[in-house]
Amino acid sequence: MDEDDNPYETLDESSSMGTHMLAGAAAGIMEHTVMYPLDCVKTRMQCLVPDPKADYRSVYDALNKIVRHEGIRNTVRGFSAMVTGAGPAHALYFACYEKIKHIASGGKQGNHLANGLAGCSATLLHDAIMNPADVVKQRMQVYGSPYQSTISCFRDILRSEGPGAFYRSYATQLTMNVPFQSIQFMTYEFMQDILNKDRNYDPKTHIVAGAIAGAVAAGVTMPLDVCKTLLNTQEHCARSHLTYISGMASAFRTVYEFCGITGFYRGLTARVIYQMPSTAISWSVYEFFKYIIHEQKHRQHSVSTEDHYVPSGVQLAAAASAR
Repeated sequence: MDEDDNPYETLDESSSMGTHMLAGAAAGIMEHTVMYPLDCVKTRMQCLVPDPKADYRSVYDALNKIVRHEGIRNTVRGFSAMVTGAGPAHALYFACYEKIKHIASGGKQGNHLANGLAGCSATLLHDAIMNPADVVKQRMQVYGSPYQSTISCFRDILRSEGPGAFYRSYATQLTMNVPFQSIQFMTYEFMQDILNKDRNYDPKTHIVAGAIAGAVAAGVTMPLDVCKTLLNTQEHCARSHLTYISGMASAFRTVYEFCGITGFYRGLTARVIYQMPSTAISWSVYEFFKYIIHEQKHRQHSVSTEDHYVPSGVQLAAAASAR
């Protein structure tokens, strides 16, 4: 089916940007909310020099220890920082993706290069908003974090380290997220080509394609995620033995020095377990809201057309003669 024949995929120009932004914001918040405790576990497991009380053997062991010794509330520390960043970041992310995909592909399906380009461009906007939120979130997630609230954490970082601290990991974040999002979008669209060729609204295919896309992208970019966490939380993850880590190259050397090659895959299971359902949720919620919003606007347009319908003279005459 040509994409122009599917109104769900090609929303009218007057409404598509707002539709994609609203759907994207809802998808981003849902994605991070449902799986947030696993994100906390991933951050803890990526610390290079963890506290002996926070040296976890597995995802289950980490969750069990956090809940038992610190309380279940500690699995959602930093949650408000994530919500604050995720809404606007994902709104711009999906709107930019859809717009650039449509322009680069000429409105045709199956152009994976266009999908990858759109993913790269969308990531630049997403990370510019999400990176400061990530710094605050991860500072609050680490074991023994002294911060009592998102606001106090933000103020303390700003006062003691300056605004640059919020973008210390931005280059690494982009280096990770550009391939991550490109791989995710290309895999998702590829799976949709296989499972849902007509590109109708089909929750099952959106969930399956999203989960596979998240798992593939998470595995490929895992080493960069470890380095990003180190840059964001080095004051806590590496309490001693380390000089200040200022960039991606330094972070790579530090991880290798302390843990070898295996260090780049610390927390891999937690990340994949987190990304599969969260990406599936993100895509399915996004597609759902896009579909619902489009259907609502389509119904409103139909009602409006009927209300403004004026019969022609020929039709009036025909109706009169029929009576």
